[in-house]
Amino acid sequence: MCSLEKRGDVFILTITGETDHRLNPELLDSITAAVAQVKSESTPSTALITTAQGKFFSNGYDQAWALADPTRPKIISKKLRLLVEDLISLPMPTIAAVNGHASAAGFILALTHDYLLMRRQGHKPHSTCYLYMSELDIGYPIPRWFVQLVKSKVGSPKIWRSVVMAAAKITAEMGVEWGIVDSAHDGAEATVEAAVKLGTELVGRKWGGEVYAANRRVVLADVLAVLGSDETVIFSSIFMYAVFVNTKIKFVTVYDLLRYFIDDGTTTTF
Repeated sequence: MCSLEKRGDVFILTITGETDHRLNPELLDSITAAVAQVKSESTPSTALITTAQGKFFSNGYDQAWALADPTRPKIISKKLRLLVEDLISLPMPTIAAVNGHASAAGFILALTHDYLLMRRQGHKPHSTCYLYMSELDIGYPIPRWFVQLVKSKVGSPKIWRSVVMAAAKITAEMGVEWGIVDSAHDGAEATVEAAVKLGTELVGRKWGGEVYAANRRVVLADVLAVLGSDETVIFSSIFMYAVFVNTKIKFVTVYDLLRYFIDDGTTTTF
């Protein structure tokens, strides 16, 4: 699911395979384990790059997996939120080298990094590459913590509106213009190489990792404040329940779902 290599003091975490890298428990656990390994093996000054193989960075949550059981949206949401918290607390600079489409939760994963480098779209068929907050287009409520992360990373309210309320498909050039992407590159390999160069430069500053992480937590305090819950998981689970009822597969009642989420402490907003 993931590979981890080290070039000097720069770690490169690669999501492997030629799929669209949908986020499910298996992939999220693999990424989280790799991040934990990076933390355990870090030196006083290191950096992390996250990238992926194929045409996708990540196409968001694995909806097919989530549709199999009405309680599964809660599982994915919690695992992603824990991963994001780990990345925010990681004692080193982080760089997303976006090789292909990053949609919805995949966009959020990329945006969690300190720097975002991105492949330009090519001229050949199927060589498109964009950042895309797709919730509006697919009829899904966007979590409040997604929006808070966008606001923490993007300066202009007009751009928030384009990202969240217009579901803009953002190319690398657009991302640079809008202040979301730090630099655009021709090809996935060139994007990773640029990320390695940037990571090496950042390592050369010899910042203390724990101080770096503490400062990041201050900068993203508003994100951390809302990261403990996801108010959309109840909606998702009730929607899944309705799907099951329509297909004559009943697992739990809506009441049981509400009690399950409230008792678990996952969310208090509904």
